[in-house]
Amino acid sequence: MDTIELYRPVGPKELELIKESGWKKFPPRLPEQPIFYPVMNEEYAIQISEQWNVPAYGSGFVTKFQVDKEYSLKFEIQNVGGEIHNELWVPAEELEEFNNHIEGLIEVTKEFYKKD
Repeated sequence: MDTIELYRPVGPKELELIKESGWKKFPPRLPEQPIFYPVMNEEYAIQISEQWNVPAYGSGFVTKFQVDKEYSLKFEIQNVGGEIHNELWVPAEELEEFNNHIEGLIEVTKEFYKKD
């Protein structure tokens, strides 16, 4: 099976839920979060983690995972800024099915913490 590599910046609470799943799935979205948006490259995930998650939660983590490439084609890629700011937009109600198309485990590639 052909896969695509995606990244997801997460805070500590979301990371704990991923860990509780056995590193196999992302938790459901909150009611005010209609889109699950993994990003297309690690550089962008690092930016989000450092600039948003660390100030908001005290720490941020970049996760990496593989998804069935053919399945991923059903979702739009959105550019939300500069050249590297591409996201795969998955409607929240489709996240469980999306999780079922993750190949292998979700892994943490980077960790960032608020500096004192």
